[in-house]
Amino acid sequence: MKNKHSMHKLLLPGTALLALLMLTACERPPIDAQQTGYRGTAMADINNPRTEVKTAAANQVPDPLPLAPAAGPKARDIYQNVEVLGDLSVGQFARVMAAMTAWVSPEQGCNYCHLGENLASDDLYTKRVSRRMLQMTQDINSNWDQHVANTGVTCYTCHRGNNVPSEIWFTGDSPAASASMAGYTAGQNVPAPAAAYASLPADPFTGYLTQGDEPIRVQTGALSDQDNYITIQQTEKTYGLMMHMSDSLGANCTLCHNSASWGNWSTSNPQRVTAWHGIQMVKALNENYLSPLQPEYPDYRLGSLGDAPKANCATCHQGVQKPLYGVSMLPDYPSLAGD
Repeated sequence: MKNKHSMHKLLLPGTALLALLMLTACERPPIDAQQTGYRGTAMADINNPRTEVKTAAANQVPDPLPLAPAAGPKARDIYQNVEVLGDLSVGQFARVMAAMTAWVSPEQGCNYCHLGENLASDDLYTKRVSRRMLQMTQDINSNWDQHVANTGVTCYTCHRGNNVPSEIWFTGDSPAASASMAGYTAGQNVPAPAAAYASLPADPFTGYLTQGDEPIRVQTGALSDQDNYITIQQTEKTYGLMMHMSDSLGANCTLCHNSASWGNWSTSNPQRVTAWHGIQMVKALNENYLSPLQPEYPDYRLGSLGDAPKANCATCHQGVQKPLYGVSMLPDYPSLAGD
């Protein structure tokens, strides 16, 4: 009897530890919930105040640099090898370069992209990549207003003072892509940050946000409806992408969807259309700008399969529905708005 009693005491801490581990994915109170739809429809916006404090700190907009005069010679006429922003005055050009330095390489300074003795040189890969990133920024602001509206983006939207944005992805770099004691996992059942730590496909991006035309759909029809049939595997990958989007925006599914009919576009919130354009935008950026830069990068900047870093929803949003809470930096840097 004594031995049984002692064993019981030993089991209690272990049981408590197991219970704690099982609850680590749960939100502890207080949690804020605001009803956004009719009562009983589960249309609510749920937020964690503790998370919001950290998110707010990460989404502060830096003060703009003092304006520079538009008068004077153009940058392209004074400096060599200026392929972007050459129509700015020398003062304006220097101001944008200083801002980019603060946004992307505050520690390394100008030498992160430029050779100190020869600013015109393209020898550093960072300069070649930065030039293409400037063109991509102007493209977003000029041609993707269905998603970014008048707010637009700047280098700071993604970089936030880092050489490389904190939120990027590579093909095959998910935990599920490596060998597992469980054997073949079909790319899932290994909780991964890409899918908000759900046991869904750990790579919800390839085929959706890159080349390919995989359908972002869920299984709703009968098995006999071969023309519209979506497999369980495709459905799970779609859910993985949706989990990523929800986590990236710090939002619930009901931001875009009506819980009474998840797939019905006519009763969905307007944000669903904005999100659709966002998916098309990110896919185009990865195809036309980011993936083609692969030859420019040194090996240590590439993924395990040799691919270039790519963007997803989190790259810009970083935990909020509108990057930087919707504050536009373009009025202070209009040259990044493009045509």
